[in-house]
Amino acid sequence: MSFVSDLRVLLEGRDFRRLFGTRLVSQFSDGIFQFAVAGYAFFSPEKQATAAEMAVAMAVLFLPYSVFGPFVGVLIDRWSRRQILVVAPLVRGTLLLLTAGLVALSVPDEAFYGAALAVLAVNRFFLAALGASLPHVVPPERLIMANAITPTSGTVLTAVGMGVAFLLRLIFGSGHGGTAALLVISGLSFGLSAIIAATMERSLLGPAYDAARPPAGEAVRIVLRGLADGARHVVRRRRAAATLGAMATYRLLFGMSLAMAVMLYRYYFTTDDVDAALKGITLVGAATGVGFFLAMPVTPWATDRFRIETWVPAMLTACAVVEFALFATFHEWAFIVAGLLLGVAGQSVKICADTVVQRDVDDAFLGRIFSIYDMLFNVTTVMGAALAAAMLPPDGRSYLALGVISVCYLLGALTYRLIVPAAAPASPPASPTERQTA
Repeated sequence: MSFVSDLRVLLEGRDFRRLFGTRLVSQFSDGIFQFAVAGYAFFSPEKQATAAEMAVAMAVLFLPYSVFGPFVGVLIDRWSRRQILVVAPLVRGTLLLLTAGLVALSVPDEAFYGAALAVLAVNRFFLAALGASLPHVVPPERLIMANAITPTSGTVLTAVGMGVAFLLRLIFGSGHGGTAALLVISGLSFGLSAIIAATMERSLLGPAYDAARPPAGEAVRIVLRGLADGARHVVRRRRAAATLGAMATYRLLFGMSLAMAVMLYRYYFTTDDVDAALKGITLVGAATGVGFFLAMPVTPWATDRFRIETWVPAMLTACAVVEFALFATFHEWAFIVAGLLLGVAGQSVKICADTVVQRDVDDAFLGRIFSIYDMLFNVTTVMGAALAAAMLPPDGRSYLALGVISVCYLLGALTYRLIVPAAAPASPPASPTERQTA
């Protein structure tokens, strides 16, 4: 069935429509919020952002999902999920209105980033509650269909929110007043998602009472032990560990490249024209997004012919070539083309990592491994931005940084190949001890 026909079938369910509407409105608002944070941090005429400040902004945007992610389920499985979907947007909307006031008053950046961090931490609960609620509004035979459609639709609405925010910025201006206006609009939109969620019955989304459920403190300790067990398990799966390492290598170096691109557009390509800089980096981001999309048909075709064990180091090597051959020209067109190619290569590595983990890791460990995966994905991106901050000059133009990035891509490809031969044997099955600790 097509996307449209699948969605039409799902929309026949009243409760699904309400949960789906809650997701779409909130993720649309999230797109406006993310754009506002990026605009404030990198493209505000009132401030001269440095690479270090960019690393801080990326930490605010990425780390809450990694730090809080493994633990939010402890509370999601104890609190009314419908109430989380009602209360969390109201809390987040209130925080956004307060943050807008802080921006309008030109408070120090630390206060702004602290408020933004609180907003994102609340959103971690909201998104987890959405995922846990879906089985309560969709019949089991339609759950796979729903899991394919709802995240895709949410991502599309986030992109739409960013596009709307870009247009609103043209109306309200690029200064602190314009950023404050975007935050207010985002906060009010989150409030609308709470209104939609409130139309559902309080008991609809669970969780059901479980007398045997451990106390929250013990559950947190169980999560920590589980992450440690998962890490030990994946280390014994050489191919899975190597592919996760390849993904982490790409994200680390992608974070460095992203920091360099933003600094170049802000201070080298466009000097003091923040609106032109924002338009330029938006084009690079759009090209990278197209690359992510193209990786979906390219990767299955390529791995059928060359095997994952060959394709992963090939993609890392391609990133090394693209990085230096195109970035080193320091022309705007080259960054757009490089964004497209790096998007294809990087998403190919991620798809391979997803596949290898799902195939080689025992099912009893998958949840824990993907929690580690999520942490690696986001933490290495922020680490890359931090490394770039230590290396980049004020205008972002650095052959040294490009050389380091390219060499590290090649070292990542070589390390992967040394760990995983071209004809890698299957990972060993879990030992009885591992099964007992799962």
